[in-house]
Amino acid sequence: MFNNLIESSSHRREFKRRGSFFLFTTASYALLFVITGVISIYAYDARMEDQQLELVTMMPLVDLPIVRPDLTTSRPSNPTRNSSNNNQTHYERAAAMARVDSPTATPDKVSTIPNPGLPMPTTGIVRFTGRDVDPGLPGGTGPGNNSSINSEGTNRVVIETPPPLPTPKPKPLVVSKGVITSEAVSLPAPPYPPMAKTMHLQGRVSIQVLIDETGRVISAHAVDGHPLFKQASERAAYQARFSPTRLGDQAVKVSGVITYNFVLQ
Repeated sequence: MFNNLIESSSHRREFKRRGSFFLFTTASYALLFVITGVISIYAYDARMEDQQLELVTMMPLVDLPIVRPDLTTSRPSNPTRNSSNNNQTHYERAAAMARVDSPTATPDKVSTIPNPGLPMPTTGIVRFTGRDVDPGLPGGTGPGNNSSINSEGTNRVVIETPPPLPTPKPKPLVVSKGVITSEAVSLPAPPYPPMAKTMHLQGRVSIQVLIDETGRVISAHAVDGHPLFKQASERAAYQARFSPTRLGDQAVKVSGVITYNFVLQ
């Protein structure tokens, strides 16, 4: 019995000691956190003098006037189509397109897509050149300035046809023939290549030539034969001469073949 009393009193003292230690530790940490918070509040610099306070004032809404475009004026020309010479005094059009305010022309169909080209002016000189350009001379008839009046008091549109394009010169005709070796006026023989002679090579070479209107060879190309004979044959073909070939009163070029035979003596 006494042993149990001794054990109970010793456990009670141990519990009290541990409880006191826990309370002391908790109070110490709480006090430390409070001191740290107070110090941080005093240490924080809010810099109130650097802050700028802006006042926002709400203004009432004001209705702005609506500016409507004047549809009676003519459409300004496209800068890309009006980038030609500024001293131009005439209109250029790609096609004769009627104006939208013309009562005599009825459109074939109704569409919301604008026309890519410019309409015909009411006055001035018009030339059909395949492009749409309005004159830009200060004193001339510019875009939207269609009020020029002739001596009779009525507007006038003068359509000028561009000068006809120069007719291209016809290409010279080329008459194709076969072997024309016998038709040559002068046909120098090519030299025998030394290597081919050493190797005892023989054979025939065909040269495709083109002869101009005067009978001179202007092109020579070997089409067959041993490679050692081709270069010498092409050089000799350029030195060949032929009589001019005519079809009626026109001189023509001739395409043919010259043959060379390489035979060892």
